[in-house]
Amino acid sequence: MRLGVLDIGSNTVHLLTADAHPGGRPQAASSHRSTLRLMRYLTPEGAISEEGVALIVDAVRDAVARAKEEHVEELLPTATSAVREATNGADVIRRIEEVLGQPLQVLGGDTEARFTFLAVRRWFGWSAGRILLLDIGGGSLEIAAGDEDLPEYARSVPLGAGRMTVDFLMEDPPGERAVTQLRRHAVGVLAPVAADLKSLGKPDHVVGSSKTIRSLAKLAGYPMPGRTGIERMVLPRQQLGQWIPRLARIPAEVRHELPGITPERTFQITAGAVIVHEAMKALGVSELEVSPWALREGVMLRYIEELGWS
Repeated sequence: MRLGVLDIGSNTVHLLTADAHPGGRPQAASSHRSTLRLMRYLTPEGAISEEGVALIVDAVRDAVARAKEEHVEELLPTATSAVREATNGADVIRRIEEVLGQPLQVLGGDTEARFTFLAVRRWFGWSAGRILLLDIGGGSLEIAAGDEDLPEYARSVPLGAGRMTVDFLMEDPPGERAVTQLRRHAVGVLAPVAADLKSLGKPDHVVGSSKTIRSLAKLAGYPMPGRTGIERMVLPRQQLGQWIPRLARIPAEVRHELPGITPERTFQITAGAVIVHEAMKALGVSELEVSPWALREGVMLRYIEELGWS
């Protein structure tokens, strides 16, 4: 069966297709994305502007057409924080569903964390033991921990790279003062999460997922010892911290010339770096192992489980 996960996020509308069969790991077939950067289209009242909604609808229409071209048998459409938290979210969802011709699954922050954790667990396997996960999107940061398929602890906080860029780093380049203000904000938001996690066991692996973390690992990290392929990377906190002042001085239009920084990430990569660094610091983490699987794979794996294939 060919499955498709349509992820309507804060930064992109991303269609992932994969072939799945009972007892096997889904095999990726294709990946297509449209860049939105929805945080630029939020009104002062917290609604997505008409221009932003039109971009979402057009991107979803294109993704549906692509799914049909690629003979997707089951499309699993999901939306995350940007749509979920918009004051006109109900109307946006209605318009998306008109294009989809089916219901849209709107994920809560904790559910995002649980689905992503499931994907990371399956990627690393049972022998990995206890995992602590950090996953940053455009609107939120998800943190989860546990030693089963589903996490013992899952929390979503409003520290997404796009959201924090709009709130703190709109000057281009932002400069050190703005970065310092963002750091202070992140410390306050992360303090309760760090306190919660102190009561849980020490993780065997600390894992980072999401495109932002993969980009930062290509910029400031190194390949995992004994592994091959760019996807298996380690992101050290010290090296990441050394890059932040440099990113804060570089205009967005030239950041894509840096290793691993794609054009759609240039606007928000500095905020992403600050948040990931502060989260690692708050949780006492010296480095992240980077997972190539994240939310979209988690949604697909959960669907496969519901079919009774796992």
